[in-house]
Amino acid sequence: MFLESYYSEQNGEFSFTREQASHFAKKVAGDFNPIHDEDNKRFCVPGDLLFSVVLSQVGLSQKMRFEFAGMINDGVAISVDQKSSTDLSMVDGSGKEYLHIIRDGDTTLNQALIEQVTKSYVQFSGMNFPHIMVPLMESKQIMINPTRPLVIYESMELDFERLDVTAPTVELTGSEIDVDGKRGSVTLQFCFKENGEVVGTGRKRMVMSGLKPYCQDDIDDLVNRFNQRKDDFTALLAAA
Repeated sequence: MFLESYYSEQNGEFSFTREQASHFAKKVAGDFNPIHDEDNKRFCVPGDLLFSVVLSQVGLSQKMRFEFAGMINDGVAISVDQKSSTDLSMVDGSGKEYLHIIRDGDTTLNQALIEQVTKSYVQFSGMNFPHIMVPLMESKQIMINPTRPLVIYESMELDFERLDVTAPTVELTGSEIDVDGKRGSVTLQFCFKENGEVVGTGRKRMVMSGLKPYCQDDIDDLVNRFNQRKDDFTALLAAA
């Protein structure tokens, strides 16, 4: 499984180093959110990494909802708490919940399919900024704080019509932004396709805080810094 280098497992508990989490965000998801940088004081493990590990452990079900309950730091050991066949959580040793999963329908443990779904979704998910987020913010004439950009993963849903597929890919089908003062939310709708046929749908919701009036110069600077961080990381990998 391609995930093995991005987490550690011992006695049924999973943990992440800053390097593992940061490299997953950048190398797999193409996500250069500063909150996933190894040296960031507000560092947290990417939600897409938690999602990927859960899927590899409990399988892919036809209907799944993932609710992110808290940000997880490096070195925190978490495990799967299965309340029932349809209700699961990722919790730490004290029982604190970081991810809540509700599922229904058939379930497959086919790791090749799970890896394909995981990679396709995570690569799509990592494209949020700037490709999707910037046009949405411009449409409402608001923006995240360019000096402390903070966008938090709130929830994600999957709904497959069937699981007898092999290599589904993800496509964006819709996006919307809602603003309430200095807070807002972005919802992305997407579908899974195989051989041109829609075999499943999904939805991702993110929340934003500290919103400011839209300023094109600030947005341009934010995008330029994002692209520079991407170029720097690519150069670092090439030189390794």
